Amino acid sequence: MKPRIAVLGCGYWGSNHIRTLKGLGALYAVSDANRARAEGFASEQECLAIDAEVLFTRPDVDAIVMALPPQFHAEAAIKAVENGKDVLVEKPIALTVPDAERAVAAAEANDRVFMVGHVLRFHPAFEKLKELIDQGELGEVKYIHSHRLGLGKFHTENDALWDLAPHDLSMILAITGEAPVETRGEGAAILDHLSDFAHLHMRFPNGLRSHLFASRLNPYRERRLTVVGTKAMAVFDDVEPWERKLAVYRHAVWQDSGHWAFTTNEPTYVPVAEGMPLTRELEHFISCIQTRETPRTSGEEAITVLSILTAGSNGHG
Repeated sequence: MKPRIAVLGCGYWGSNHIRTLKGLGALYAVSDANRARAEGFASEQECLAIDAEVLFTRPDVDAIVMALPPQFHAEAAIKAVENGKDVLVEKPIALTVPDAERAVAAAEANDRVFMVGHVLRFHPAFEKLKELIDQGELGEVKYIHSHRLGLGKFHTENDALWDLAPHDLSMILAITGEAPVETRGEGAAILDHLSDFAHLHMRFPNGLRSHLFASRLNPYRERRLTVVGTKAMAVFDDVEPWERKLAVYRHAVWQDSGHWAFTTNEPTYVPVAEGMPLTRELEHFISCIQTRETPRTSGEEAITVLSILTAGSNGHG
């Protein structure tokens, strides 16, 4: 049996969840503070429109996908799990680490699935990249850098770091398998008091280093994750067409008579099966509801992401 899932929040990202869940045969209801908006989606997608005040206590709702402004996520998630609902909470799951910890603890106490919308973890190209790393194709990973740049998506609550970096941090943590021991951040606010540019530098326990650059005031789009290993380097570039999204570079660097020498090689493009990350994310959520397994993008990981964002925000202004 497919779980009966409600989407709370019918804005831009909530509407994507609504349409995707409908396609998966799991959309049961929609809910929004704007009743007319919810009713519009309900009529379009042939599902129920339920007021937010009563959504949490409805026995016919098994799980809730939350796509709210982040300041409302923690309280809504706590309310949902305490009423026996499994939840998928969009990123960021809260604006403070203590709020995130309370939400995750409430889910554990009530034995509920708590998943976070770090959607790029479900991108086929990233999954393939992770597979190559785990198989030792790149050797020992020494450095990871991520660039997420573009124009737009200006929020009144979220700066560029909090809005754009969670996806990349989730991917970096999936590769490293551990939290950084040192995080330094620097941001620049151009339009108002919120940073439009953000740099984050991290050092991990095994010596691996990583940096992240996010911007919402950039003239061109860049969506690139680069992993530098001792045997090869790999690039996941989401702006590229499918056949070029994942490239492996087998450059060689060595010392010759006290000098560094190198050879460059053309990239090898790794075949990646096409698939929509959001569809795959929601399929995983449905599977976790059915099997009760811990989601790949768990609450614990989201707390680590939030801790890094908080540490990295200290240098912003």
